[in-house]
Amino acid sequence: MNNQSKIVLISGPTASGKSSFAIKLAKKINGEIINADSMQVYKELKILTARPNKKDQKKIKHHLYGIINADKSFSTGQWLKLTNKKIKEILNRKKVPVIVGGTGLYFQSLINGLVSIPRIPVKIRKKVRLIQKKEGQNKFYKRLLRLDKKIKSKFNKNDSQRSIRAFEIKLHTKISMYDWLLKTKSKFNENQFIKFYVDLGRENLLNKIDLRISKMLKEGAIKEVKKFNKKKIKNDKSANKVIGVNEIKKYLENEITLDQARELIAIRTRQYAKRQATWARSRMFNWKKIDPSHTLNWIKKINKSSLKLDQLI
Repeated sequence: MNNQSKIVLISGPTASGKSSFAIKLAKKINGEIINADSMQVYKELKILTARPNKKDQKKIKHHLYGIINADKSFSTGQWLKLTNKKIKEILNRKKVPVIVGGTGLYFQSLINGLVSIPRIPVKIRKKVRLIQKKEGQNKFYKRLLRLDKKIKSKFNKNDSQRSIRAFEIKLHTKISMYDWLLKTKSKFNENQFIKFYVDLGRENLLNKIDLRISKMLKEGAIKEVKKFNKKKIKNDKSANKVIGVNEIKKYLENEITLDQARELIAIRTRQYAKRQATWARSRMFNWKKIDPSHTLNWIKKINKSSLKLDQLI
């Protein structure tokens, strides 16, 4: 299988240097980059989501960044549909799709496909969320295990979002979420994917996170949140979950100091990076782990005309 049929995937925790590595690699292998970050799709939050800047986008063609207004919902299914289309377009141009981001579900849907689970009635969804809220995640997860034994060890027991999803699917369809997942099928062959996971090590990653937060504040994150707040986005919209939005909002409303806001952003970012790493350990065991700082010289030596992407792993 030649390079023109290959698809490069680059995942890793927030602030790990995925985007920079993707740009350098894409330049060497005649690639185009596709976004796989669920928060970088929003137009209004460029700084807080660390979206590639105009300079980076001039170096390499980028796709699916800043494509949705923050007051709109955007699902994994929508992302997959757009990404499948972009991949085919890039392959038809005899180029290599390079998909980069930190949203594990996006990669999972691309590799394994996305199942068409019947729509769960609003009444059931509200009922399940109420149970989870009243009982707390620990008791709710035990209740879920009694309802659906197949989900045991499938995901972190503290993952409330996936626990709720598994519960409502089983309750409504009488079929385990993981039996539904067995019915999925990707539009691409497994051997088309070249998969990288960026792993800096905990200490280096924490330093990168602190540097990123300082850079965001310096580049205008506060001004960005001021503009965002004026749009009065409903609380149930995913854009409100972007790390930094609520913290800076509290600062602007004089509830906390800027230093406190910075620390809260750092804490949430570290927690998010830890969740990403936990997810990766359970789902990305066959991905090649790389440290971008150790691979820059390797990338420089790549010869576009002779490289076979299989050699990268």
